[in-house]
Amino acid sequence: MTEATTHDQPFRRLRYFHGRLLTARDFQREQEYFREKLKLRMRCLLGYGVVCGLFVEPAPAADEKEKHEHQARVRITAGLGVDCEGNEVVVPGACGVDLWDALHEDERTGGTTVWVGVEYTERAVEPTRTVFNSACADTSDCDFGYTEESYCVRVTTKTPPEDERCETCCTPCEHKVLWLARIDDVDFGKPVREEQIHLDVRRFFGRYVPTVITGINWRHGHTYTVDQAKELLGTQKNSGGLVVEFSDDVRVDSLRRGVVEIQVIEGGAGRNADTWYMGGKFEEPTEKDGEFTRHFRYRQTTRETLQDGDRVLVTVRAAFLLDRCCRPVDGTNVGGRVPFIGAAKAEAETETGHGHDPKPEPDPDPTGCLVPPSGIGPWTSGTGAGGDVFESWFFITEERS
Repeated sequence: MTEATTHDQPFRRLRYFHGRLLTARDFQREQEYFREKLKLRMRCLLGYGVVCGLFVEPAPAADEKEKHEHQARVRITAGLGVDCEGNEVVVPGACGVDLWDALHEDERTGGTTVWVGVEYTERAVEPTRTVFNSACADTSDCDFGYTEESYCVRVTTKTPPEDERCETCCTPCEHKVLWLARIDDVDFGKPVREEQIHLDVRRFFGRYVPTVITGINWRHGHTYTVDQAKELLGTQKNSGGLVVEFSDDVRVDSLRRGVVEIQVIEGGAGRNADTWYMGGKFEEPTEKDGEFTRHFRYRQTTRETLQDGDRVLVTVRAAFLLDRCCRPVDGTNVGGRVPFIGAAKAEAETETGHGHDPKPEPDPDPTGCLVPPSGIGPWTSGTGAGGDVFESWFFITEERS
C-alpha cells in the first residue's frame, strides 16, 4: 500500500497485482505519495518563497455602490508562491483585504504595524452521492468528491519569526505563511498609502536567502574633493573610513587582510594610468564585538596623496565574506546601484549648507532601472549566484564646491 512520507518516514508506493482489492484509502495514499514526492523535489532542489506576483498595494477607493466600514484595505495581486513544505500557493486573481477584519480580535489593539501574508489551504468541495454504504460510514447520503487547493490571507501585528535554518531540505519548517509586506502606521479608519507598504519582507524563491550588501557610505561614481576623500577614507585621523552594510549576519573572522582593497588609478593632464594601492585595515568590528556583524568600517592607514583626476577603486572580495551559514556574500554591484547610506540625511544637510558632501549628481538615466528586476526596491548587491567581487569607485578633483 502507498503511504505518504514525512521527514522521518520512508516512502511507500502502491504495488499492483492481479486480483487485489483496492479501496478509496489506497487511491488516497497513492495521491499522497506523488504529492509528497513533488513537494520534496520542490523544497530540496528549488527552495521556497515568492515565485512571481503577490504584490501588496493600496486597494482602489470604494465607489458609492461599494462602501466599507473600515478604510484600511489593501489588495494582493495575482501570483504564485511556494511555502516551506513545498506546497504551491496560487492566487489566481487580485484579492482585496480588509486589514481590520483579517486581524484576530486579540491583536486589534496590538499596534499600528501589520504584516500581510498568504498560506496554503485545502478544503473538500462538490458533494457527491455515494453508490453504496461503507460499513464504517456515518451517513449514506453524500461525500465530497474533490479537494480544492486554495489559500487564505494572514494578517498579524506580531513580528513574524525568521526562518534561520541553514538547510531547509530535510529539516521540518515551523512557519508556513509566506509573508508579503509590512504596513506601517496603519489607521484602520483611513486608506492605506503606497509609502506605508514595505515589500522587502518577502522571501524570493530559492533554496536560501543570500546575504547581500545593502549600503555603502560613498556615492558610486561621484566626484569628491581631495579633502572630502581624505575625510571619507580616514586618512589623517582615527575616524572616518569606508563603511559597508549587509542584509544579514556576516562572520567577523572572515574580515581578513586582503578582503578589501583600495586602488588608485592616476589621472590628470600629465602622467596617468599608473596605479598604486592604499594601505588599510578594518577598524570595526573586532573579534571582541562578537562572532557576527552586519557592517564593517575600513580605514586608510597610509598617507598617500590623491590628486585631481584620480579614480579610487574600492574592491570587496565578497566570496571570502561568509554569512552565519558559512555561505559567501552575494556581492556583485549590479549596475553600481547599491544605495548610499544616509542619502536622505546628507541631501537635507547639503540643502541647508551644513553638509560636507556635495549634492549628488543626477542619475544619467533617471527613468530607467529604478528598481531591481524583481520589482522590489531598493537595489542591493547580488545576482543570486553568491560570491563574486563587489566593485565601486569615485573620482577626485581639486576644485572646491
